[in-house]
Parts: sequence; C-alpha cells; structure tokens
Amino acid sequence: MKFFSKFVAIFCLSLMVLALVSAASAADDRKVKNQVSPIYPELAKSMHIVGTVKVEITIAPNGNVTNAKVVGGHPVLADAALKAVEKWRFDAGAEETRVISFDFKGN
Repeated sequence: MKFFSKFVAIFCLSLMVLALVSAASAADDRKVKNQVSPIYPELAKSMHIVGTVKVEITIAPNGNVTNAKVVGGHPVLADAALKAVEKWRFDAGAEETRVISFDFKGN
C-alpha cells in the first residue's frame, strides 16, 4: 500500500511538471520580464486532455497585457492560458499584438 501511495504521489508530481508550459511568441525585441505558467485544469487532467492553446495579446507601452483572446485550442484549457498570460509583463516599448502558444502536456 505504501508503494502505491508513493507511486501516485510521484505520478501526480510528474503530471504537474509536464503541465508546465512552454511558451513561444513571435520574434521581436520586447522581452518577457514576468512569465506566469498556467495551471493545468483538474478537469483536463482527469479527462487526459492535452494540446496547444494560442492566445493573441496586446501589450501596452508600459509592458502590461491589456487585451487577451483565445484564437485556437481546446476550450477546457483555454481559460487557464488566458488567466496566466494576463499576468505576464514585458519590457516597455511600442504597443503591439502577438500570438503566444501554450503547450499543455499530460503524460
């Protein structure tokens, strides 16, 4: 029984690590100062939903994300991606729009 409990704990921890997001964006000279990873939704975990969510964002001159909308991806994962990217901060610069891709991976 102890072995099974340890296995479940290690498996859950592995899922959390794998659910961390790799984010890619269009190449430009504005760097991400603060990047928040989305939380892999419990429903997606239980349903073994994986995939990429694409989010289009507008970055204000001060570096804050002023607008974010999902332009592709699984609806169960979309809200987590939006909540995370809205917390991102960029270097100051001209206002711009870009698409960010979030990869949610299960096993």
